[in-house]
Amino acid sequence: MSARLEDLPLRADLVGQTPYGAPQAPLPVALNVNENTHPVPQEVADDILDSIALALRDVNRYPDREFTTLREGFADYLGHGLTRDQIWAANGSNEVLQHLLQAFAGPGRSAFGFSPTYSMYPLLTRGTGATWVAGTRAADFSLTPEDAASQVDEAAPDVVFLCSPNNPTGTPLGLDVVEAVYEASRGIVIVDEAYHEFAPHDERSALTLLPGRERLVVSRTMSKAFAFAGARVGYLAADPALIDALRLVRLPYHLSALTQAAATAALRHAPVMLRMVDEIVAQRDRISATVEALGYTPHESWSNFVLFGGVADPARTWRALYDAGVLIRDVGIPHHLRVTAGTEDETTAFLDALASVGSAT
Repeated sequence: MSARLEDLPLRADLVGQTPYGAPQAPLPVALNVNENTHPVPQEVADDILDSIALALRDVNRYPDREFTTLREGFADYLGHGLTRDQIWAANGSNEVLQHLLQAFAGPGRSAFGFSPTYSMYPLLTRGTGATWVAGTRAADFSLTPEDAASQVDEAAPDVVFLCSPNNPTGTPLGLDVVEAVYEASRGIVIVDEAYHEFAPHDERSALTLLPGRERLVVSRTMSKAFAFAGARVGYLAADPALIDALRLVRLPYHLSALTQAAATAALRHAPVMLRMVDEIVAQRDRISATVEALGYTPHESWSNFVLFGGVADPARTWRALYDAGVLIRDVGIPHHLRVTAGTEDETTAFLDALASVGSAT
């Protein structure tokens, strides 16, 4: 008879916790985890394969521990005068965030975020032995500089998470909020821009706030706009001193040679990879308009997904869509569901299925 989790000497602060887990099911239309459902363009895939083939020749050796070429690629992609000394990367943005928490949170410290927000923030925080503190948002999930700064000042956390735009709501975050929170904080302020590429093109990134703010971090991912979720590559930009702090906690050679080769090749084709963003944004806006016509309440979104309210029975609606071959997400916000903007055909399948469920009541 196998042991139960309760039989093991688990850390006390992990007892009763549940792991992160979005539902996985082999349905024809999966729009539940905010992936980019477009495949990598063939010309890019060919270059990635060639780069991996070259890397395989030396796979008996450890990879470049400092992933120098990849950091240079990220610096070029981000612009704003950034250099490789200001760049860090890891296996997905979750590991990037974990490195930050390992360096600046940990036992006896706290991390803070405005709920509802990305569900991995508290899990990563507790996993590093720190305490998670949840702030609040307005009814429309927005934040004002004054309220955000006041909450941070009162909580006095060691790490603050600002998700911009916010997951799971898609809510935009003004740079005035970032500035106010930074001034109110004594610790590290992380602006998670995982979905920034889906925001209006003329919107400034928090990268513009980095000069002179050594405690500010801007994190990104290749999972969304770059359609690279399966490759697991996240990255951040910050002051070089902060990058040095992350070297204290990372595992040796944490980015494989194959990962470095694939990501570097993809970055060489950034314009091609990003062409699909405008199409995704068009489908996102189509979803918002159509669910509103069906009687639901879509929230403003600068991401690749739409959170919509007015769902009388989310569990029933979710199940009806599931039975129709469409997988979306119940993120736990009462009377709300969230759907990723997919291809035109996937979006059509979702909207048709939702219409067949019946209008909101």
